Amino acid sequence: MKKLMARRTCVAVAATAVLALLASCGSGGGSSDDAGNETTASPTTPASSPTPSDAGKADTGGSGDKGASKPAGVPDPSSPVTITFESWVGNQKGMKTLYKKFHAKHPNITVKFQNVPAEQSGQKLTTEIAGGNPPDVAYIDASAVNEFATRKALLNLDDYLSRSTIVNADDFVPAFKQFTAYDNSMYGLPFDGESTGLFYRTDLFKAAGIASPPKTWAEFEADAKKLTKPDAKQYGFQVFAPEAAYYWYPWLYQAGGKVISDDQSKVLIDSAAAKKAAQFYVNLAKYSSKDYLNSNSYDGRVGFAQGQIAMYVAGAWFAGTLNDEYPKIKDKWAVAPLPKGSAGCATTIAGDALVILAKSKNADAAWKWIEFLTSKPSMAAWTYKTEGTLLPPRKDLASSPDLVKAKPVLSMFADQMKCGVTAQVTNPKLSEFGDHLNTELGKAIYGDETASQALDNVAEQARQALSR
Repeated sequence: MKKLMARRTCVAVAATAVLALLASCGSGGGSSDDAGNETTASPTTPASSPTPSDAGKADTGGSGDKGASKPAGVPDPSSPVTITFESWVGNQKGMKTLYKKFHAKHPNITVKFQNVPAEQSGQKLTTEIAGGNPPDVAYIDASAVNEFATRKALLNLDDYLSRSTIVNADDFVPAFKQFTAYDNSMYGLPFDGESTGLFYRTDLFKAAGIASPPKTWAEFEADAKKLTKPDAKQYGFQVFAPEAAYYWYPWLYQAGGKVISDDQSKVLIDSAAAKKAAQFYVNLAKYSSKDYLNSNSYDGRVGFAQGQIAMYVAGAWFAGTLNDEYPKIKDKWAVAPLPKGSAGCATTIAGDALVILAKSKNADAAWKWIEFLTSKPSMAAWTYKTEGTLLPPRKDLASSPDLVKAKPVLSMFADQMKCGVTAQVTNPKLSEFGDHLNTELGKAIYGDETASQALDNVAEQARQALSR
């Protein structure tokens, strides 16, 4: 999936608009070159399918949890059904291949692909929900699932999961499962993802006499300082003001800090631990190239590829980008876990999820589609068995020897998922929290205020919002 993190930035910005519009109406990596087109692989006549509460009542038998009786799953519709699938990946070769396999197995279900640019996806889906004409299924940024679920815009998938012989809620890596859960229920299925790691230039490390990547904060700063040579236009690290919050979160959790209390009622962003992490992170700007301070992580890849930046924190997507765009430096970089803080390992995660919209009239058929996509063979084909470097959020795939064999570079990222953090702020009153944090940390990176002031400003705004 191209420009994965650049797209995530756009989606994160759109999430604020999602909450705002949903609140007012009271309802709930792919390339965008083909957006706006609708494609249907094979025409059929639309027909209604049973409601989730009625579907599968007559089913018996099947596999499931050990020692427990479990129905054989949701049956296929007895007559032709067409469902709509909104995404920015519908015209990708991999998705077309998956659909061909699905339709061969489920000939009574036709999927009509509705393509939309990634950066417009959140707003478009919100508008469709408000207008009462959403698609049956949507492929969305996983961090937006909770926001849509709080407004009752998504279908609760617990009933379907309890009857499925293909996928189970416990199949998913906990951090990704948390992304798609709301009020102890699943409202989406994780489909692809990534964790964040440290990319470093082995040639620059060797030239500086550094034998191995840093394992602690102290080692990280010492290496960044040693690798920074402004006269040679070489810098030890790179921070990005437009994505400051996302890439700061690992440091926050490594320091033992939190964004907000688990019940979303108490702001914790200005704790001593949080300020320690913010000060450390913002201080790294002095080892960064000013040319890339206002870039996003995707655009900043050029500096790393050209040897201007020695260390670079990014998601697993970056490995695929380097292999694709800069094959000549394949022997000059490597990956490592993020350095640990006083509270241990922590890494940011991101990903995409599949959801069924609450107003879908073909929910059973929609379930068959997302159930197929999140099966082991389909998810493997969509993630690591492609040219890209996306991670499968299923535990059995993330830990499989097959993943390491197919994409050795993903082994470290898969292992890091065990300490992935989902710094979600889902309280509707705090819809502007993420944007505000990003803005304030960006100001601190540019030296317009201290890191402590940045967090104080965010905390004050958040507490005022909670008191309304």
